[in-house]
Amino acid sequence: MTSNDLLQNALGLTASPALLLVDMINGFTDSACALGSDCPEVVAANVQLLEAFRALGLPVFFTTVVYRNDQQAKVFRQKVPALNVLQPDSHWVKVDSALEPLDGEPVIEKQWASAFFATDLDQQLSVLGVDSIVVTGLTTSGCVRASAVDALQNDYQVVIAEEAVGDRNPEAHRANLFDLNAKYTDVLPVAQVLSQLTALCGGKG
Repeated sequence: MTSNDLLQNALGLTASPALLLVDMINGFTDSACALGSDCPEVVAANVQLLEAFRALGLPVFFTTVVYRNDQQAKVFRQKVPALNVLQPDSHWVKVDSALEPLDGEPVIEKQWASAFFATDLDQQLSVLGVDSIVVTGLTTSGCVRASAVDALQNDYQVVIAEEAVGDRNPEAHRANLFDLNAKYTDVLPVAQVLSQLTALCGGKG
């Protein structure tokens, strides 16, 4: 640790975790969309975590971004006009087929970066007694970061599964993971997340 590093504790997961897959939708996993990039390794890591959470009977939440009228997030959409393709019922707003939500797994519809902002995600998590969250998805510097910081600000312990997040810009990806781990979350390899899950929740399901 250098003199410029903050002292911080590794918190990890609790016995009541949930998985939050942020914007693992076609608009972000398919480079044919202006918003997207080809990231099969990120999708595969999400599949691995999704299967583990389901096997343990733990809560799973997805997010998507949908704009139903011109007034929703109008400044955000002025800043990033490519967002305008995220229209109701379009191919781009659907969860990637490799990660198809099961019945009963909520898909939170959002308009801004954070999964928590102007949604009922916090209320749904509270009802289930969730107190820690594994955050995955796209993109590291955008919606993943905003959702992880907001999760902390709602008093959840947050773990980011390193291989299960991605960004169009590799430098932004690395810098944001460093910053998130330093101040807001634990950034852990998928294998370590799975190990913690098994140790904490292996008797569930």
